[in-house]
Amino acid sequence: MKNQKIRIRLKAFDYKLIDQSAAEIVETAKRTGAVVRGPVPLPTRIRRYDLLSSPHVNKTARDQMEIRTHQRLMDIVDPTDKTVDALMRLDLPAGVDVEIALQ
Repeated sequence: MKNQKIRIRLKAFDYKLIDQSAAEIVETAKRTGAVVRGPVPLPTRIRRYDLLSSPHVNKTARDQMEIRTHQRLMDIVDPTDKTVDALMRLDLPAGVDVEIALQ
């Protein structure tokens, strides 16, 4: 798999989980002899919602909720077969979404 690059994008609502998962991936890739670039923190997406707190009147009384989606990007340059096998066997927490692309 020479001259190829594996791009890994992690998404999660909890920044502690995503940092822990990124550290596991970097450690696994470096242990198998691959070069890792990252993790690069991408901008956090914040989705805000306004909810009416009163069931009947008082339109001006509202509660504000938000969902923060944290993202990290990593590139594994010149991965070996051992690197790919180790990454496939890696067990990440349930709250982390992983997108993998070969380039």
